[in-house]
Amino acid sequence: MESTVKKIDEGTINIHSLKQYNEKELFEIYNQTKDKTIRNELVNRYLYIAQILSKKYINKGIEYEDLYQIASLGLIFAIERFDITKGFEFSSFATPTIIGEIKKYFRDKGWAIRVPRRIQELSKKISNTRNVLTQELQRTPKVIDIAEYLGCTEEQVLEAMDASQVYTPKSLDISYDNSGDDKDVQLKDLIGENDKYFDILENKDFIKESMKKLNELEVKIIKYRFFENKTQSQAAKLLDVSQMTISRMEKKVIDKFKKELNKMEE
Repeated sequence: MESTVKKIDEGTINIHSLKQYNEKELFEIYNQTKDKTIRNELVNRYLYIAQILSKKYINKGIEYEDLYQIASLGLIFAIERFDITKGFEFSSFATPTIIGEIKKYFRDKGWAIRVPRRIQELSKKISNTRNVLTQELQRTPKVIDIAEYLGCTEEQVLEAMDASQVYTPKSLDISYDNSGDDKDVQLKDLIGENDKYFDILENKDFIKESMKKLNELEVKIIKYRFFENKTQSQAAKLLDVSQMTISRMEKKVIDKFKKELNKMEE
């Protein structure tokens, strides 16, 4: 192993030279050098784990691209923390680390409207309790059944059940049967609204003025993402940058918009 580390220290490290080493050797080298080129090679070799775990959580309210990005970050965290001397397989160590990052992202970002953490956690417990009690009672459990099982009040159960509705909000295009009429009524037709023309004019003026303060790249990102509804991945390909760059620039632009909005409200 000494000769391997010596070769790395001599500055001969590159992606092609790393192909000759197996994963165990790369981890040993990385633990001693912390060279990002080695880390990137390890990420590429184990990226399939992030892909597999991301796909397990699709169709749960968050886009696959976002899940894959979070899983990839989890993979990097796992590589940084992995100790080859412990004798564990990296895949066994990385899997719970990546899943933990994905679940954390769901917990913090998956709700359409922010609700207190205690209610989010109680909502999850209620969902699991329903399944357990349905089997035990051979019927749909009542609120009082769930409350007694979890050791909380009925009010707390009702509060969490009500809040859980914002996790996956209903589409405004959902239709309801309109008795006595051949045409169904959509949810958006039942909701009151402000004067849309006033809002449109006000928003267009705000966006127009705010866009003047953006650079050329930021303007293109806003155009692709919010006017042409392209995904971060599609925008990245068009601009020949990484998806991470698009995500970072997008947050930067939104922060600029927020500052401009705050100035208007002052």
